[in-house]
Amino acid sequence: MNLKQPALGAAATLLVIVVSLGFVSLFDYPTFSGWVTYGLICLIPMSIVIDVTWGGRHPRFAASAPQPSRGVLLLAVTAAAGAAVGAVYFVTIGGAIDPPAPMLIHAAIVSVPVTFCLAIMFGGWPFDRVRSPIAGGLALLAAAYAINYALFQVFYDYGFMADAPVYAASIDPGGLFNAWSAVAFAVTSLSIMFLFLHLDLWPLALFPRLMKQPVLGVVWTATALALGGLVFHLGVGVMEMDPVIFMVAVPVPFIFGSIIMLKMLQASVFRSLKQPVRGLVSAAVAAVDGVILAWAFGVLAPVLAGDLGAGPPAYEREIWLASALLGVTFPFLAFSADFFRMWPLGTSDPD
Repeated sequence: MNLKQPALGAAATLLVIVVSLGFVSLFDYPTFSGWVTYGLICLIPMSIVIDVTWGGRHPRFAASAPQPSRGVLLLAVTAAAGAAVGAVYFVTIGGAIDPPAPMLIHAAIVSVPVTFCLAIMFGGWPFDRVRSPIAGGLALLAAAYAINYALFQVFYDYGFMADAPVYAASIDPGGLFNAWSAVAFAVTSLSIMFLFLHLDLWPLALFPRLMKQPVLGVVWTATALALGGLVFHLGVGVMEMDPVIFMVAVPVPFIFGSIIMLKMLQASVFRSLKQPVRGLVSAAVAAVDGVILAWAFGVLAPVLAGDLGAGPPAYEREIWLASALLGVTFPFLAFSADFFRMWPLGTSDPD
């Protein structure tokens, strides 16, 4: 097959969703929400480095191979890096507690926005100045996890779950904010980054002086945090939504829909429109697509995972849904587009 966009992206998305749901169905809820989710999330930062920082060109032994060997080799490199970092985080943040405690899962989740920030919003600066692309990318990855570790220690507090069986006082950083709120805020801010990608960085792109690093990174990050904070406040503060329910209902579907519009369809839809109309329409479609798919996943949850309780204190249904969308299907979509270039349906980025 040799489909072209947007049919290629749509077909690949459908195929990946089917594979993802089949994968999710293999595990009971405790296993899926613990080791499986943690392991897959640990793959995402390295996949960002390979796709964004290295542009899919490194390591050369993998990037230059024909499909499907290229995808398999890049996936193997990602798995090796994810396993190494995952082991370090498991011993440090996770206190070597088996199964993984919520602290470890949350730290892994927020490592993704931090890596996106360094790789996309800061454009890899200052690691792009390292002579060796491999060394620069690995340095960016290490910096992302180090920054994430510091943020976790300062901002995350788990005192609210002190009476829960999963609570471990020895690995509770006792930070400034309720940990669930901190995670929801980080994910919401990440969704703002995706909004700017829909807009091709409008209106920041209107000011040439802002489009140089590190100025762009500082301004873009500050804007994402400010707007993310505003959206979070409207949902949790004004509308009084539970932070976890808000996260699963608002930013998670939008991010999921955005990866389909921007990555799988390669922004091939609405190209005839000019910014900011094109970006706003694309973002709106991403939001609708994400909500519909989140609803569909939710409908299938009882079949795939059994009877799950919704809402506090365990948030089983919410955790399963967020993990199925962003912990499994999100990276599977990225692997399909970036590593396999949507093989065998077509080619998303010819060599």
